[in-house]
Amino acid sequence: MMKTTATLCLVLALTGPSIAFAHADGMQMDMKGMANPKEKNQPGIHQTTAVVKAVDAGKGKVTLAHGAIASLNWPPMTMAFSVKDKRLLDKLVVGSTVNVELVKEGSGFTVKAVK
Repeated sequence: MMKTTATLCLVLALTGPSIAFAHADGMQMDMKGMANPKEKNQPGIHQTTAVVKAVDAGKGKVTLAHGAIASLNWPPMTMAFSVKDKRLLDKLVVGSTVNVELVKEGSGFTVKAVK
């Protein structure tokens, strides 16, 4: 009886890790974008919803009161942005709520798209 118990313990000890690895190999989860929120969008593009507070067409700037931007670790705030393509200014009407895409340019961020 003692020999059988010892043999059983040895077999379980030797096969236990194999069973655990086989189980782990069979488990797959799509973790893409969970560890790094930036991966949800195209690299370097950050999205947010914002209310247009002011538009300065002459300088090509817009002031937005935007929500939190997780990919930049920014809280909600109001700030001015340059606009990459001046034609986007037509979509930026004071008081309207818009979805914008921001990209890093130089030391600041620029509105790349308005949806």
